[in-house]
Amino acid sequence: MEEQISNEMFALAERLKELRDAKSASEEKTKEINAALCEVEQQLVQMMADTETQNFTRGGTMFFLTNKTRASAVAESKTKLYQALKRKGYGDLVYETVNANSLSAFVSEQISENNEELPRWLNGLVNVYEQTKVSVRKAARK
Repeated sequence: MEEQISNEMFALAERLKELRDAKSASEEKTKEINAALCEVEQQLVQMMADTETQNFTRGGTMFFLTNKTRASAVAESKTKLYQALKRKGYGDLVYETVNANSLSAFVSEQISENNEELPRWLNGLVNVYEQTKVSVRKAARK
């Protein structure tokens, strides 16, 4: 019976590793595809601009140039930007966020410092739960 459980556990462990490896490979492939997409798109944009081609149809698909204005906050001035947007009545554009991993670490620290209980001031403000996962790493060679 124990051998059967061990075999099932080992099979699950191998499948977990296979899936994690496949996910990593897929993520790497996605990065490569995104880089290639960006490069090819920029080449096509340049060629269409050089030939003054606004649009064309190929294989039942229309390709056309569009312009979009993009903006991002200057990293050192984010706080000033947010304050200015709020002051001018555009506060609905500003979203305050907390990194989930940082929040988890902070809450764990607070619980540890408060006799293993969530401090009262955090009650109703955060959801706390335990998650059991299987960690995987290469075994040391003997």
